[in-house]
Amino acid sequence: MLSWPIAALAALLSLLLLAAAYTDLRSRTIANPLNAAIALLAPLWWWAHGLPLWPDVAWQIGLALMVFALFAGAFALGMMGGGDVKMIGALALWLPPYGLARMLVVMALAGGVLTLLMLAAHRLRKREGQPEIPYGLAIAAAGLWVIANDILTSSGH
Repeated sequence: MLSWPIAALAALLSLLLLAAAYTDLRSRTIANPLNAAIALLAPLWWWAHGLPLWPDVAWQIGLALMVFALFAGAFALGMMGGGDVKMIGALALWLPPYGLARMLVVMALAGGVLTLLMLAAHRLRKREGQPEIPYGLAIAAAGLWVIANDILTSSGH
């Protein structure tokens, strides 16, 4: 049975991801306070799951830093927005290694579909330049998918 702290935190994370997706879709930005809230709530998630500081929490932080560094490289190459990179890093704090891998795969697939749809719409409207892709939508969808899948198929982490 799912404990109330895990359920409450999963619901709160879901709301934050939905808010990030909505704002990215509307304005092509993800506010720093949203990403900060996602990151700062992760220790409560670890506590609710009873993760020991060593090695589990250290592993979570290390993975999140690696993911952040990888996507910061994509940002430096102009391939992603800064809010997207921060959101991926913050979300990585919540997910165990296998969950993180699943999230990144789903994010890439959803992001690819989203990019193709945005490009098609951009061309149909005969707009100049490249469209801005609200990639936060793909990140949020992938995060929600992994969290929901983990809750529905097990007791969490």
